Amino acid sequence: MQVRPTSDRLRETLFNIIAPRIEGVRFLDLCSGSGAVGIEAISRGAGHATFVDRSRKMCGLIESNLDLLEIPEEETEVVNEEAAEFLRHATARKRGPWDIVFYDPPYAMNYSMVLQTLGSPGAHVTSPGGLVIAEHHQKVPPADVFGKLHRSRILKQGDSALSFYELLSDGFPNG
Repeated sequence: MQVRPTSDRLRETLFNIIAPRIEGVRFLDLCSGSGAVGIEAISRGAGHATFVDRSRKMCGLIESNLDLLEIPEEETEVVNEEAAEFLRHATARKRGPWDIVFYDPPYAMNYSMVLQTLGSPGAHVTSPGGLVIAEHHQKVPPADVFGKLHRSRILKQGDSALSFYELLSDGFPNG
């Protein structure tokens, strides 16, 4: 199993940027690994965090971490599923929408399918004014636009980078 956790420094930078909009939000941590990013979101005031990872072992680790930190079960959900599969069924299962989505797959993965799903007009996975953040290798950034998602910012730190996408409505960023 290959896990490449978000560095402490990059995670701190991420939360310094999104701090003004984290209070009370629904946060989706896709390819969540140990759950550190979603747990940080809860600790910074998010109202709910959903953790999605394809590894049963990592989902168990997330649940252990949540128990250890005594985070109430009603504030979280842990789902053992591929990110793309989870998103395909999220609307039908009445999960979401989420205000902030953090997507951190293995760098070798193709980002396009998940980002395209998040930006598709009928997806309703991201709430109006929502934010999608994709962590990637800084030398291989995802495209600027995925359907209704438009990259508004890219932040590089070491080998990693964060691309910030806003959900467009009628061609204009919400927010």
